[in-house]
Amino acid sequence: MSSGTVAQHNYTKPLTVLTSLFFMWGLITSLNDILIPHLKAVFTLSYVQAALIQFSFFTAYFVMSFPSGYLVEKVGYKRGIIIGLLVAALGCLLFYPAAGTRSYPFFLGALFILASGITLLQVAANPYVTILGKPETASSRLNLTQAFNSLGTAVGPLLGSLLILGVAVKSSTEIAALSPTDQLAYAASEAASVQHPYLILAGLLGLLAVAIGLFKLPKIQETHQAEAVDALPAKHSVWAYKHLVLGAIGIFVYVGAEVSIGSFMISLMAQPQIAGLAADVAGKYLALYWTGAMVGRFIGGVLMRKIAPGKMLAFNALVNVALITTAIVVGGHVAMWSLLLIGFFNSIMFPTIFSLALHGLGKYTSEGSGVLCMAIVGGALVPVIHAFFADRIGLLPSFIIPLLCYVYIAFYGAKGHRADLEAAPTKGLQKAA
Repeated sequence: MSSGTVAQHNYTKPLTVLTSLFFMWGLITSLNDILIPHLKAVFTLSYVQAALIQFSFFTAYFVMSFPSGYLVEKVGYKRGIIIGLLVAALGCLLFYPAAGTRSYPFFLGALFILASGITLLQVAANPYVTILGKPETASSRLNLTQAFNSLGTAVGPLLGSLLILGVAVKSSTEIAALSPTDQLAYAASEAASVQHPYLILAGLLGLLAVAIGLFKLPKIQETHQAEAVDALPAKHSVWAYKHLVLGAIGIFVYVGAEVSIGSFMISLMAQPQIAGLAADVAGKYLALYWTGAMVGRFIGGVLMRKIAPGKMLAFNALVNVALITTAIVVGGHVAMWSLLLIGFFNSIMFPTIFSLALHGLGKYTSEGSGVLCMAIVGGALVPVIHAFFADRIGLLPSFIIPLLCYVYIAFYGAKGHRADLEAAPTKGLQKAA
């Protein structure tokens, strides 16, 4: 299959089907923000213990991404997506016994399995979207599909608040004061608040796997990818591509910065010298951070059909550097709104870094996707570094950690993604740059 053949096909229908995957894993990932306060109260956890929820989830990306890349290389994108959906469904099903036995380690194990399925979906679906169409519009396509991932991220907490947090969690003292019958009834209702939503998710994931199995997705062989994306000259290993390795660092710091900012924004807005907001009110403002990412991806997906993805990535990163600098220097309500606005400029970063890093890998595309997804572990590690500095220099000044992350992203957009291009300045590659 030549690059011209790829460009001539109409891939609207398969892209529409794949968009549903991006929505589902966005929704599932954002439910972690609901599980943290719920399980913290149920098991009387410390903040460090509660943080194991995000740590277990994001660690799965590090552990399972590279094996997922090899699996996709062996079975193909479509089968990889189906297997990923089924593994994620299994993880959701395991929430039922975890809630029934009230076992926190069981929950963490179920989360790891669920995240392993999501990891396989990411490894298979992200590069598949970049291949379905013209190479120079790969970043635009991935941004538009990722916009629906952001929609899922926005919907997840709303559903979780209604279904999971609707049951008031009682303290151990309050539970002890109940009669044995009431204790059993309370335990059943508390467990059901988690069991029912995740059973529904398991069913939806299973149905989606069946639907994709029946749907005729275009089959693109790895051997044809070199032509399809104007591959760089073949190298001995996926790790030999500098722009991929630099892109993996970009994914690490981006996910770390995004999760870190989202994790500490409510605490920051609650400080009297910033906005003095109650936690529930601050939570509603935080929704603007994630909604901004969704809106920005729709706009960015359109703009990048005219603007080079690397230039737009560098611009957005530099704007975020300016916004964090303003927040740290000025403080108060200006700091709050400056940091919330970062969500809008975050929007195009993940899919753009992803597509630029995969560009030209040819037969190594699926392995490269595994490397990039492995780097999502930044979401587990960067917030810890941020918290370390917050305890020592103050919460607002500690936002210098995500600021440094955006400095690196600006470098990658301006120069880093071109690390291998000078050796092969093909027409297709120059357009993508």
